[in-house]
Amino acid sequence: MRVAVLGSGSRGNALLVEAEGTRLLVDAGFSARDLAHRMESLDVSPGSLAGIVITHDHADHTRGMGVFARRHGTPLYLTRGTREACAKLLTGAEVLREYRAGVPFRVGAVEVEPFITVHDAREPVGIALVDDATGSRLGVATDLGRPTAGIRHALARCEILVLEANHDEVLLQEAPYPWNVKARIRSSHGHLSNRAAAQFARELFHDGLLAVVLAHLSGESNRPELAQRVVGSALREVGYRGVVKVAEQDTPLPFLDVRELRRRREPGQLTLL
Repeated sequence: MRVAVLGSGSRGNALLVEAEGTRLLVDAGFSARDLAHRMESLDVSPGSLAGIVITHDHADHTRGMGVFARRHGTPLYLTRGTREACAKLLTGAEVLREYRAGVPFRVGAVEVEPFITVHDAREPVGIALVDDATGSRLGVATDLGRPTAGIRHALARCEILVLEANHDEVLLQEAPYPWNVKARIRSSHGHLSNRAAAQFARELFHDGLLAVVLAHLSGESNRPELAQRVVGSALREVGYRGVVKVAEQDTPLPFLDVRELRRRREPGQLTLL
């Protein structure tokens, strides 16, 4: 299994996962043209996708889904609530496949395990993806007001974890947002702070965790180096030896390959944060 974050932040989110020849997009929060360009920059053909899994209805996760699906004939996987909330993005010409949180489904060589999250969307979910052949597990939770026992269970034993670290609490207080927007972000249905992400990452730590990618950083109330330092320090305290990356808004992260990450974890191949 290998994973590339095509971009993440308040202006768009999309993640590409590949396992045994099956390629999936998780969310499509950029224009169809931008999504294609980002995939092509990683030498991936837009027409090679087996599907797009949408986690919730917010525009920064759905913006290009309809046009892309129609242009490339890519099936869209989404919950009924998300489908209804995104009706204006769909024409009826798409291949739509509904799924429900708590009910796994398969796309090619990938088992998709959707789970309920706490966020201010119509029917938000997080996603765990499992490579059938190797058992490698990826967890994606980029909009997460607060962790719950169910979310902890769904993300347990992931080898790669894509987790939001949306804001620094001090920078959020100083950000030029209206008070009600700040209250929404800080709420239990909003977004995780760096400190909350660090604590959650510590709870999810296990010896097989290879990479943590911090996602959905705010451009106004966070800094990549700050998020990486806070989460990385917390993980080092519990003995984590893998990588901590920060997903950028405008530039795709190169692929993280589970086999390569495992190799780098062998004795004498310690990876620096």
